[in-house]
Amino acid sequence: MRWTLASVALLLACSELAAQGKGKGIRLWNLTTETMSGFQLSPAGKDAWGPNQTLNDRDKEVDHDERLRITGVEPGRYDARVSYRDARQCLVRGIDIKADAVFSIADKDLKDCNK
Repeated sequence: MRWTLASVALLLACSELAAQGKGKGIRLWNLTTETMSGFQLSPAGKDAWGPNQTLNDRDKEVDHDERLRITGVEPGRYDARVSYRDARQCLVRGIDIKADAVFSIADKDLKDCNK
């Protein structure tokens, strides 16, 4: 009887993990006119920048109209630091990131750009 209950519990846990793994995850859609060479997230208003997410891409950059899988980030509200090949960096504030969803960044979203 114990083995049966343990087996059922294990099956339920495995099927729940499998269901969670079916989603496509969080993805960024680069709608800016340039290729991103860096993309970091911070909880909104914290300036605690996480790792460069562009390293998740095969060529380590995110071209215009390309999507990038975002890892190690929970759904919530974030600020982003976007970097370009010419050393320019811009901020995007207050991005609402949802589980298994795509969020986009366009030129109009870029603020406080500097070189």
